[in-house]
Amino acid sequence: MRILVYGNSGSGKSSYAKAVAARQGLAHLDLDAIVWEPGQIAVQRQPQEIAASLQAFIDSEDCWVIEGCYGELVQTAASHCTELVFLNPGLEACLANNLRRPWEPHKYASMEAQNSMLAALQDWVAAYYTRDDAWSYAAHRRIFDAHLGAKVEHPVLVRTDEV
Repeated sequence: MRILVYGNSGSGKSSYAKAVAARQGLAHLDLDAIVWEPGQIAVQRQPQEIAASLQAFIDSEDCWVIEGCYGELVQTAASHCTELVFLNPGLEACLANNLRRPWEPHKYASMEAQNSMLAALQDWVAAYYTRDDAWSYAAHRRIFDAHLGAKVEHPVLVRTDEV
């Protein structure tokens, strides 16, 4: 079982992926862990380092759940997954979820540091349906529509006890 969970920030990817990983005993990779420089806020690693980290995870684990919003990485992982899960609960749900986001110590030194980035995150999330970059709705939709394997789209927030 290799499950790929993706969508906008605040769509519930981390909660969904953690619940599936725990329930099924799967290795879990949050793509944030390989995209950003450790201990630095919003400093992206070199693309070749990111790609190598993703491939190393895929090669080292037989069963996994990977989650993230990064279209180019989602596209790469999609060719290895047995199930594609697109979380698409809408803009208002994503914005509201981000306001309730607990402290993520693997990303930020403190809750204050995390909250200092909230306005920028909300602006970025709000543009999800209008921009056309690799991390946008348009890119995510193309990946979902082109995927020939098992796939599901959730247009509403999914409770973790339902996965």
